[in-house]
Amino acid sequence: MKKVAVLGPAHPYRGGLASIMEIMARTFAARGAEVDIKTFTLQYPEFLFPGKTQYSDRPAPEDLNIERCVSTVNPLNWIKVGRRIRRERPDVVLMKYWTPFMAPCFGTIARIARGNGHTKVLVQIDNVIPHEHHLIDRPCTSYFVNSVDGFVYMSQQVKDDLDQFTKTKPALFSPHPLFVNFGEAVSKEEACAKLGLDPSVEYSLFFGIIRDYKGLDLLLDTWAKLKADGQTANRKLIVAGEFYYNREKYIEQIDRLGLKEDVLLHDYFVADDMVRYFFSAVDVLIQPYWSATQSGVTQIAYNFSLPMIVTNVGGLAEIVPDDVVGYVTDTNVESLSEAFVKFYSEGTAERMRSNMAEERKRFSWEAMADCLTEVYKMTK
Repeated sequence: MKKVAVLGPAHPYRGGLASIMEIMARTFAARGAEVDIKTFTLQYPEFLFPGKTQYSDRPAPEDLNIERCVSTVNPLNWIKVGRRIRRERPDVVLMKYWTPFMAPCFGTIARIARGNGHTKVLVQIDNVIPHEHHLIDRPCTSYFVNSVDGFVYMSQQVKDDLDQFTKTKPALFSPHPLFVNFGEAVSKEEACAKLGLDPSVEYSLFFGIIRDYKGLDLLLDTWAKLKADGQTANRKLIVAGEFYYNREKYIEQIDRLGLKEDVLLHDYFVADDMVRYFFSAVDVLIQPYWSATQSGVTQIAYNFSLPMIVTNVGGLAEIVPDDVVGYVTDTNVESLSEAFVKFYSEGTAERMRSNMAEERKRFSWEAMADCLTEVYKMTK
């Protein structure tokens, strides 16, 4: 692939998806490809975006060619961008797919761009079926899937969902790579000083945008049980991330369970340059999800060699081998609390951290680029 057009989130948009597309662009550029990124003039209308802002406050990366030219809500724009890509004749258009909202825009651009008989459209697919379901999900996703040439999926759950729409288009597995844009780990003392925390306390972390499927309610119930069982002495739970919905529900649950002193709430979007302090201050990441495909937060934990406790949903157990770098539990209070107690048994954390180095080898950007290249060859 000598010429690659990346289409999706990138600066000035914030978040993990933008980081992924930028890192993928750098990875292909390092291989000698001519790469440009086409990102949004409008990603989500404000009334559809539940967070405080869609935009990053970091400066634009100087090493990337990023152009804002795609509106997700303007069909005339989709035609214009598709025709432009068709004329430019990249070997590959690389897209990220995570929500049916993007399907009409991305699908139309893909159909037009492929009309030159040369360009292939490949997709790094996060979710085929979204976590929160709507009536338009299946028809939108079907339109998109039928518009592109091939896929890289990041968990078996995603592949099973993709099979509902196509079993004939090329699709290969490559796990979610590590995030490499958050810097290096720091000492617990430095991290706690930065966050205003007491370094003598043992902290657990729930991290990321807070949506109902991520199971914060289950974790709070679990923490209440642990407290009643005498397992939270000198231990606190950090919840770090922006509430997208139902903040009041969780605040009420914290109050009802008597956890005001136990839960440290950092309810805002955590900027890239602050992520390492949260992951360096804590002993364990807890992902008590009710449903999942895979999770970028898991890969952040790997990046900082932080052990994990995850529920056995979607692809999480594929990425976190049980009793190696973390524990895989059922989606109930008893199983989660048992894993928490077991984690703090003598030597467990140190053993899991030492196992991280070998497990991390699975999650490279080069492996993802190799996989995309293989899918490209399969489409020709």
